[in-house]
Amino acid sequence: MEKNQNMEDLKHIRNLMERSTKFLSLSGFAGIAAGIIAMAGATVAYFFIFGRGAVKYDEYVRAFDNGSTLHIRLQIVLLAVVVLVCAIGAAWFFSLRKAKRSGTRLWTSTTRRTLYHFMIPLVTGGIFCIALMMSHNIHLIASVTLIFYGLALINSAKFMVDEVHYLGLSEIVLGVLAGFFLNYGLLFWTFGFGVMHIVYGARMYYKYDRK
Repeated sequence: MEKNQNMEDLKHIRNLMERSTKFLSLSGFAGIAAGIIAMAGATVAYFFIFGRGAVKYDEYVRAFDNGSTLHIRLQIVLLAVVVLVCAIGAAWFFSLRKAKRSGTRLWTSTTRRTLYHFMIPLVTGGIFCIALMMSHNIHLIASVTLIFYGLALINSAKFMVDEVHYLGLSEIVLGVLAGFFLNYGLLFWTFGFGVMHIVYGARMYYKYDRK
């Protein structure tokens, strides 16, 4: 009996140590909200910027070379910023609510380490996307954003749950495929940032958030 009790105590201590070194306040609702926001942004891009898919990525390159569609690039950048800000805001809101419910702090040393490892690939990818846009290679942006986002997730996954690592792998695979099927970049982007986030968020909710 005493041996079993010691084993239970050690297991409890190990669980506490794992919780202290992992960022567990990220809510499943945050992933679902981010996916819905991404899909809404893709819908706006498809119907109002890309003309219901009438403008193809290879045509963008030729059009951008003569500067006739600069407004499309500006609209893409503005839409991307709006989607990013809304997604971050939703993630912060739902994660803060989860942290309050569990009686923990959202902003901790683990949170800072997670963000640091997450932002390095993400910021690098963002700067690279600006370089692609300036050199009229917009057809690769969907692929690059998915790949670097996947790398950011994998780089920070050691501070979060295992599902984040697999989400990162799926984003990289979709990004690579988008690099080969250039005219379907928006579709891959929608599936990666929209559908995959909703699936991930739902799994997170049912596995970690629901009580």
